[in-house]
Amino acid sequence: MSAQPPDGAPHPDSFASVFDVYEVRRDDGRVLYFGDPRADRQTIEEAVWPAFREQGYEVRLARRTGEAVLVAEPRDANEDRGVPWTNVALFVATLASTLFVGANWYYVDPFSPEVVRALPFTLSVVGVLAVHELGHYAMSRYHDVDASLPYFIPFPSLFGTMGAVIRMRGRIPDRRALFDIGAAGPLAGLVAAVAVSAVGLWLPPVTVPAEFLASSAAVEVQFAYPPLLEAVAAVIGEPLSYSDPAKSVNPVVMGGWIGMFVTFLNLIPVGQLDGGHVLRSLVGEHADRVAPLVPTALFALAGYQWFVADAGDTAGIWIVWGVIATLVTFAGGVDPVDDASLDRRRVAVGVLTFVLGALCFMPVPIQIVG
Repeated sequence: MSAQPPDGAPHPDSFASVFDVYEVRRDDGRVLYFGDPRADRQTIEEAVWPAFREQGYEVRLARRTGEAVLVAEPRDANEDRGVPWTNVALFVATLASTLFVGANWYYVDPFSPEVVRALPFTLSVVGVLAVHELGHYAMSRYHDVDASLPYFIPFPSLFGTMGAVIRMRGRIPDRRALFDIGAAGPLAGLVAAVAVSAVGLWLPPVTVPAEFLASSAAVEVQFAYPPLLEAVAAVIGEPLSYSDPAKSVNPVVMGGWIGMFVTFLNLIPVGQLDGGHVLRSLVGEHADRVAPLVPTALFALAGYQWFVADAGDTAGIWIVWGVIATLVTFAGGVDPVDDASLDRRRVAVGVLTFVLGALCFMPVPIQIVG
């Protein structure tokens, strides 16, 4: 048994004041420092983090067979190598699914060459989602946090996708990094959503074919508009609806609509959703008191719509998100290594982020009216 680490790993003497190492082992590329803690968990991890980070290791305090151990794992063990084929395949599949679904928005046959008319819809939806996720990715890189490229999720729905996600691996160094990574996605995505909405409003409306208007089998789906999108339309001076039933807003506008609705959902303040990251960075461990209230509020909203407002079509959305919020709450959030409070500028930006998220809220986003 040895207390000497392998070459390149921090020496136990560099953190002996908080963790007294009596044995060092190698375990499948990881370095295990067994020892006696001389401080609480938070203090130990804050103290050892810089030394391990400098040497290229992620570190965490754990217990094995009753012993305290610092587990150090090389950061390059999680790095993606070569072409990220999974990301590429999902991206291409999402382009295809949104193009296929987008054909319906333009009233063209998705199996005909005319399907290319739906490209503006595809680019608006995928573009807004990409900007959102790349906001997270860019700030992860800025703070030297290992993160994957976006994974797009193709799905046969009204929009052809269920969004996109990135995977963060390793620890978040401090609240500043947690805030920047969490807020960057929604803020970048909203900038893109506003820009796409403006372009869509400037584009000419789509003409609904007469056979669709006359068909008894046609189903009318009505979309509400969030306050932020209504504000964009008011500033530009373009309508979001028409008195002529043969006219429909350009589908590019729906790219902005999707971006805004996704932003609201992501800013729900629980667990590892963007809103959970932002709230945790703003108020620290007090965020744990807020999280259990969120699923209750979502289920209450669903109940109101089902039993009072006669909006049962939308109640299902909030039931699903109530379940998601419950699961995410139980899964827990992210605890940064350094839990020092944020500066005032970030606090102000955090409050603004939640205000902008609230402007994307729609109690009844989608409703089947006929």
